[in-house]
Amino acid sequence: MPQKSFKAYPQGQGYLFPMNLDDLIPQDSPVRLVNQIVDSLDITKIIDTYKGGGTSSYHPRMMLKIVLYAYLNNIYSCRKIEQNTRDRISFMWLSGMQTPDHNTINLFRSLHLKDTISDIFTQVVLMLVDMGHLTLETAYFDGTKIESKANRYTFVWRKSLEKSKAKLEAKIKTILVQIDECIAQDNQPDDEPPTPFNTEELKKRIAQINREKLSKEQKKEVKALENKHLPKLEEYEKKLEVLGERNSYSKTDHEATFMRLKDDHMQNGQLKPAQNLQIVTENQFYTHYDMFSNPNDTRTLIPLFKGYEKRYDKMPEQGVGDSGYGSEENYDFMEEFNIEPFVKFNYFHKEQKKSFKNDAFITQNLYYNAEKDYFVCPMGQHLEKVGIGTRTSEGGFVSNIDYYQAQNCTNCPLKCLCYKAEGNRKIEINHNLRRHKEKVRKLLTSEEGLMHRSKRPIEVEPVFGQTKSNKGYNRFRHFGKDKVMMDFGIFAIAFNIGKLYNKQGIIAINALKSLLFDEKSVFFIIFVHMHTFPSTENYFSSQNIKVAA
Repeated sequence: MPQKSFKAYPQGQGYLFPMNLDDLIPQDSPVRLVNQIVDSLDITKIIDTYKGGGTSSYHPRMMLKIVLYAYLNNIYSCRKIEQNTRDRISFMWLSGMQTPDHNTINLFRSLHLKDTISDIFTQVVLMLVDMGHLTLETAYFDGTKIESKANRYTFVWRKSLEKSKAKLEAKIKTILVQIDECIAQDNQPDDEPPTPFNTEELKKRIAQINREKLSKEQKKEVKALENKHLPKLEEYEKKLEVLGERNSYSKTDHEATFMRLKDDHMQNGQLKPAQNLQIVTENQFYTHYDMFSNPNDTRTLIPLFKGYEKRYDKMPEQGVGDSGYGSEENYDFMEEFNIEPFVKFNYFHKEQKKSFKNDAFITQNLYYNAEKDYFVCPMGQHLEKVGIGTRTSEGGFVSNIDYYQAQNCTNCPLKCLCYKAEGNRKIEINHNLRRHKEKVRKLLTSEEGLMHRSKRPIEVEPVFGQTKSNKGYNRFRHFGKDKVMMDFGIFAIAFNIGKLYNKQGIIAINALKSLLFDEKSVFFIIFVHMHTFPSTENYFSSQNIKVAA
């Protein structure tokens, strides 16, 4: 039987020379990339958020490093970050063996990063541009709904609120009419419909009534108005003010709107308080992000692109999105700023089918004479212009509509195939939208358009998949848009750093594979192996930043 042997197990044994943590960190570890990137950032704005005086603070550069590295490793809890600074070597190396507690980490995020993280994100993106990973010329954009931290079952709905407010106003009107009848002043007929009340007007009315001589019953009714109905009316008005143009909001997070989530916690598609996260990506890196309370993507494109311009002082040259953004207002905006709109519109894919192209009765397939401004039906009858009108969207955008009508469709043998309504056929045409669709149709069916259409699903969708599934970022952890934006900004920076690390690792691996059997290139293979981040190292060298060999 062979003799058993084991390695020595000197637990608790002291060392003559203290160990260096840097020797325990692999040269190709992502923690070194985080360290190099943060060392190259300008954190003046973060430093300016400190008031000074009192005891010394942890250095903001160190705090930023451990927060970003924690988010890179799917650690979002301040308590877990604190724990890792105490028992994880990579965190100890980053923090220089300092151990800030969870309150300090939380205050650093909420007080010092809330208004400055957007600038840090911009610096990282511009760093990626200098490395050649981004151009900021093409914007692939899309949206997803992420659940809020708010209570899932405390909600306010507009219809219910307006109904309750109307009932209260009718009740107040009845009381006022009864009092007026008794004091014979400003008597109003009983059949007058309820009119909306304003709390300020109601206060003036109550003050006016209190100057009159009132009976005991009247004083009781006035007291009910002051102590019961008036506060309730103020509450309704405040809730309507919070609602704005929305249909709902959460009582515990007023900026969260109830939206139907595809992957909610109960997996049954129920309405949950959420924010509409809109992102812009390129090469699967985050280049811009914003949060919206509106669940509809259509009305988010313009503020999203304006935020993009504010961040980089320029608009993208090309915008690539799905049909959720294909509206006349968005096309007008992109045309104004010279952005090529590779953005689908409704029925774009349906138009590509033979059944649609061969249907001569569809409005889009009718021949239009632009000089004389009329359409021609399949039977050769002219549809002349009979009027104009406007249509206003939910966001207040006004579209101009032209109406065209045929002269006589009574005895037409093709009427059953043409339309089903009574009388002569009438169509509505938005010439501006029609022009935009023709332009977009040519762009999307061009060689460049086909490239963008095939690339868009592998640009934005994988980023959402990585964010929600692999990174576990599927629910916000803060209340209020400012803190939600802060938290997601940290996540987006960490995500980009992780993507950079993965891409540079692939470059090194491909270089090794291509040179594996080249006996004359042994030295170069070792060089590539030692420098896992070739373009990253070149960048930091140009910035006079020391890079470990």
